[in-house]
Amino acid sequence: MKIAVVGTGYVGLVTGTCFAETGNHVVCVDIDASKVARMQRGEIPIYEPHLDVLFERNIKQGRLSFTTDLSEGIRDAQIIFLALPTPPGEDGSADLKYVLQVAGQLGGLMRDYKIIVNKSTVPVGTAEKVRTAIAEKATTEFDVVSNPEFLREGFAVDDFMKPDRVVIGTSSERARKLMAELYAPFVRQGNPIYFMDERSSELTKYAANAFLAMKITFMNEIANLCEKVGANVDAVRIGIGADDRIGKRFLFAGIGYGGSCFPKDVQALEKIAEDARYDFRSLDAVMAVNEDQKLSLIRKVKGLFPEGLRGKKVAMWGLAFKPDTDDIREAPSLYMIEALLREGASVSAFDPEAMENVRKQIGDKIQYGKDEYDVLDGADFLIIATEWAVFRTPDFERMARSMKAKLIFDGRNLYDLNSIRERGFTYYSIGREPVL
Repeated sequence: MKIAVVGTGYVGLVTGTCFAETGNHVVCVDIDASKVARMQRGEIPIYEPHLDVLFERNIKQGRLSFTTDLSEGIRDAQIIFLALPTPPGEDGSADLKYVLQVAGQLGGLMRDYKIIVNKSTVPVGTAEKVRTAIAEKATTEFDVVSNPEFLREGFAVDDFMKPDRVVIGTSSERARKLMAELYAPFVRQGNPIYFMDERSSELTKYAANAFLAMKITFMNEIANLCEKVGANVDAVRIGIGADDRIGKRFLFAGIGYGGSCFPKDVQALEKIAEDARYDFRSLDAVMAVNEDQKLSLIRKVKGLFPEGLRGKKVAMWGLAFKPDTDDIREAPSLYMIEALLREGASVSAFDPEAMENVRKQIGDKIQYGKDEYDVLDGADFLIIATEWAVFRTPDFERMARSMKAKLIFDGRNLYDLNSIRERGFTYYSIGREPVL
């Protein structure tokens, strides 16, 4: 098939590249001329494991191309995917201005039947709004489909190529057949394509992310309770995760969720409920607990240093909101950095991928290390904010030689308590007894 993807962020670029990998001819459209020029030269603009191999291969084989010209990009396309930003507005609702702006342009550009697919995460009823915007200038038949993405940053290629399910919202049999044909190569092992109405499809994405955010938040509250009653959250996690009604995933306690999806989508779902005059009380609790959890380690730090943090040197491992990405949106590390600087501490941080993005956002308010050991030199203590694999088995002897004190505050529970005790470190984690 011939496909156009409008927008080349995480979702758009992964979508376009993976569709090209299965033999389709894909044109990616973006208004950022410098970004398009980089991609035309074969430079990938985002960090996502394994995407670079597919990206380079499909450019080389002529199935993946890029343009700033929307008219050129969609001219031959049978299916047009909209993978555009839907940032939160001041009231928490998803801002549809980019989606509707492009939809309005499409109406005057289409010369034959096309399927327009909302790949962006959008509120219930957006398919109708897109259909109306296109119809104002359209002179040909078209269908609008909802096809939410369920990609995890760091695993996006695998998630796209081997989805556990594909959700497609459409009331058109013509669109249904073409979408089923497009996705057939991705579900050869029998994973389902769920066809439903557009509104249900739109709500499915928000419901999925909100439920996962709720699961994470519940475990963080259990972890906080564990600390009060002397229980171990790791044991509790294993005990409840064995129940197949609950499952093992998203049960790891930590310092809150971040990223581009969970915070935005939980907030947007609450706004959808508010507009429908429904009081979604559990979402209010999820958001409040998550904001509080981001600073849970800082409260432990301040409790250990009642004299204050002024003049203290803090080493930080990890800046991205999760490992295997350079995404720092709503990352707990940024909240902690802000709090530490406010208290008069200095921060030296290392992250395998996210340092440049942090530098763009906060400049040189902190120092950036060349590796994880570089930031430990003379540090009063270490904070672990992201569970990168490289931090899981460090050289503890080298750490001890570099730091002023063998003191670790671990927001991701990377280390076994007995092992860290044997190495002589003072160690605070989440939902587990401190090692003193």
